[in-house]
Amino acid sequence: MKKTLSLSLMALLMVFMLAACGSRSQEDVVDSLGEKMDKMTGYKADAKMTLNTGEKPITYDIEIWHKEPYFYRVSLKNTAKDQSQMILRNKEGVFVLTPALNKSFRFQSDWPENNSQVYLFESLAADILNDSDRGFKEKNDNYVFNTKTNYQNKNLYQQEITLNDDLEPKMVRVMDKDQKELVKLEFSNVEFNAKFDKSAFDMEKNMSGAQMKTPVMAVEDGADFEVMYPTYTPDGMEIANEREVGIEDGSKVVLNYADEKNGKSFTLIQQKTTAIQTTRLTLTNGEPVDLGFTVGAMTDNSISWNDKGIDYFLASSTLKQEEMISIARSVNGQSVK
Repeated sequence: MKKTLSLSLMALLMVFMLAACGSRSQEDVVDSLGEKMDKMTGYKADAKMTLNTGEKPITYDIEIWHKEPYFYRVSLKNTAKDQSQMILRNKEGVFVLTPALNKSFRFQSDWPENNSQVYLFESLAADILNDSDRGFKEKNDNYVFNTKTNYQNKNLYQQEITLNDDLEPKMVRVMDKDQKELVKLEFSNVEFNAKFDKSAFDMEKNMSGAQMKTPVMAVEDGADFEVMYPTYTPDGMEIANEREVGIEDGSKVVLNYADEKNGKSFTLIQQKTTAIQTTRLTLTNGEPVDLGFTVGAMTDNSISWNDKGIDYFLASSTLKQEEMISIARSVNGQSVK
């Protein structure tokens, strides 16, 4: 009897020891993640991103390339709307390409170093490594971290980052303060220390390559378009006037919003996009800004973007950048005042 009990206790002890050997502490995982970042020369990855920030979910297919120290190529495609954009960073600067319009914008910017990007592994790793109050658990052979965020959109308050046992990114969930999921991103085909052609991050090659998949759109000069209104405005802000202004190739609509009590206002201008036959490169001040449904250009007092063949320009000298970003994000398919 005693011998049987002793053997049972030894077997149980061995089970616990094996389980302990198979698990890693948070400190071990974080140290290994730091070492992986130090040794990494670049990577390729695919991802599917779902945004739940509007009335309906929007899904993007994303292809991410990164080569140390600062080369980036991020292709974003919304298959439902047949829209695509590409963010490039190379020795010449940061570019946002819109192949269907034959347009590209060049920024003198440090993107993506100024804010985290949910689809970039190094941003996620930095959020984990820099948050001393992070949460950690092991689940189904994965490592799950809960961390603070560093996104342009301050509604993205907290995130859950899942890495597999090889410390490859697997999934990211970003929540608001009420723990409502606003962004979900699932990674696939992650390849660390990938090899790249010499022209992999060349602007002209990427624009021509993208246009083979997305032909330049045909836009009717002077064609009517449906006016879009923001579904979000700061408290006290109301539409003051709306007017249509004739221009050489059609018309543009100017919306003025004001809060007279607090002395705040903004102007939203929209007009039909004109596609051009040859690629146009526009040098712009400011930073690329992620609006969820598209990538725009943001300065201290304005945001410009294109969506569904319409050019938008939002300007204000009295609103904070965060307020302007929230307004711009809400101009997405709402045609009722």
